[in-house]
Amino acid sequence: MRWYSDFPGRRAAEIVGDVLAAAVLAGGVALALALHTAIVSLEAIGGKMQQSGSDLASTMTSVGQNLAGIPLIGDAVRAPFDSASAAGGTLADAGSQWQSRVHLIAGLAGWTVVALVVLIVALGWVRPRVRDAVRRASLARLAASAASLDLLALRALTTLPIRGVLEAGVDAAEGWRRGDPTTIGRLAALELRRAGVRLDTP
Repeated sequence: MRWYSDFPGRRAAEIVGDVLAAAVLAGGVALALALHTAIVSLEAIGGKMQQSGSDLASTMTSVGQNLAGIPLIGDAVRAPFDSASAAGGTLADAGSQWQSRVHLIAGLAGWTVVALVVLIVALGWVRPRVRDAVRRASLARLAASAASLDLLALRALTTLPIRGVLEAGVDAAEGWRRGDPTTIGRLAALELRRAGVRLDTP
């Protein structure tokens, strides 16, 4: 592949575009990391819930066990504390699940941002650049054969706007029909220039 144009202006634009594409990728990764960090910070809420639930369950269990020793009414007095202990356990479980889900959401959000940025850059810049580089290399190989210049000249005649064809001369079509090598070379050079390939013409 010929990644960059032979013409300075276009080559500079391609280099700037490559740098911008790399910057967009880096910015996307930075944004994904920042988003991941921001979401993960919510894990503290779940951590506090889990700790509070565990403390409540432990305290209520301890109180219930102490009250259970009271003759006759111990079991009856203990029951509400056992219920409170179970509620604490439920709160602790909820805190643990919160933390797990926060990590899952943070990972999904971060990777989604990265995937979207990569997709945008790949489709919007990398794909056209690769296509142009492959086309440029193919045309450069074609231009190396003198016999292929006539084909390139014909393509220029049929696809370039009239103003573009006139750059090869006002009688470019007639010159091509006569097989004039100078006219053919100029037309071929015009066609190659569109792809970013330089051809020395008489």
